[in-house]
Amino acid sequence: MLDLKFIREHAGTVKHAVQVKGLSLDIDELLRLDRELVELKQRVEAMQAERNANAKLVPKASPEERPGLIQKGKDLAEEIRALEPALRAHEDSLKQLLLRVPNIPHPSVPVGKDDSENVELRREGTPPAFAFAPLDHVELLDRQGWSDPERVARVSGSRSYLLKGEAVMLEMAVLTFALDFLAGRGFTPLSTTALARPDAFVGSGHFPGGEDQVYKIEGDELMLAGTAEVPVNSLYAGEQLAAEALPVTYAAISAAFRSEAGSAGRDVRGLIRVHEFRKVEQYVLCRADEAEGLRWFQTILGNAEALLQALELPYRVVQNCTGDMGAGKVLMYDLETWVPSEGLYRETHSCSYLGDWQARRTGLRYRDEHGKLLYAHTLNNTGIAVPRILVPLLENHQQADGTVRVPEALRPYLGARRCWGGP
Repeated sequence: MLDLKFIREHAGTVKHAVQVKGLSLDIDELLRLDRELVELKQRVEAMQAERNANAKLVPKASPEERPGLIQKGKDLAEEIRALEPALRAHEDSLKQLLLRVPNIPHPSVPVGKDDSENVELRREGTPPAFAFAPLDHVELLDRQGWSDPERVARVSGSRSYLLKGEAVMLEMAVLTFALDFLAGRGFTPLSTTALARPDAFVGSGHFPGGEDQVYKIEGDELMLAGTAEVPVNSLYAGEQLAAEALPVTYAAISAAFRSEAGSAGRDVRGLIRVHEFRKVEQYVLCRADEAEGLRWFQTILGNAEALLQALELPYRVVQNCTGDMGAGKVLMYDLETWVPSEGLYRETHSCSYLGDWQARRTGLRYRDEHGKLLYAHTLNNTGIAVPRILVPLLENHQQADGTVRVPEALRPYLGARRCWGGP
């Protein structure tokens, strides 16, 4: 959510953001509602002032004047009540429009309509050159007996996954390694629920607009979040933190659930796009300073890159264009990891800076050293997400005999094993 005063004073800038982010929102309609609401409030305030002044006259009035003054007070009260429905309707309509107003992209963000116009910034690591015909991750899992997609599909339907044996230990090792790694860099590990109320999704910016991606629990107001960002962003909702309490930095692990609406026919094979997964999310709540926010952006991006480097995986850094960065983002980069079987890079991490856009929605404020209340800035980034990261992990480290080499960073979590699937 943007400051309404900012929208009034920078309508052209906001309209441009709507345009380049490919959104359907009429800023002129928002400003019209705003003007009408201001006028309604002024009318109500004027009548309330007149009623109060009239009430003060009643005790001093003569017996002849008093009935007329009393009646005037009743008439004013009735007029105020008559305006209240219009006042509430304007307030509700304006709030719904404000929730859809996008953040202003950083000047460095390329203008584009979708992910096809994202910009590659650099590549790190070298894709492996195999001296044998490499298998894809589904074939590797099947060859070692590490998965059973047919049985789990009978239980849970399509886009479900089931790992067995050493693959389970690998999944847990990756998550534990990521938590240890981020804790070593000063992030507080946090194990959190995937359950959240609708207002938490509004606070994170997933609502309105992303309702079709969320699983709802019938008969309850709770829903299943697709990232720990949703519940963590609301942990301090409505609170006023002291300046010295910032920054807040979490490495939050949780289950994650996404309906994947609109993705019919895409990535239906294997572990790329599943409905339920596990994720370690970096979350930062910092002071209301863009320079500080951008420093944290580089920090959490660097953490994610260091994790991929520790897993010995080739990847590239991509800057998301305006049409692929989401309404609330000021700046967004993706990390895409090399998938040998497809001969391309696949998105495994997203890094986002949102300024105070989320904080205004959730009331995340702090007092600076001068006692001034400010909305904090928020950032988030994938630490690691499984099982998706297992796709490049298995494929890049496969060996000719069908075993998979264990990156050195993971060996302490796997009994010092040097490979999976072998002795």
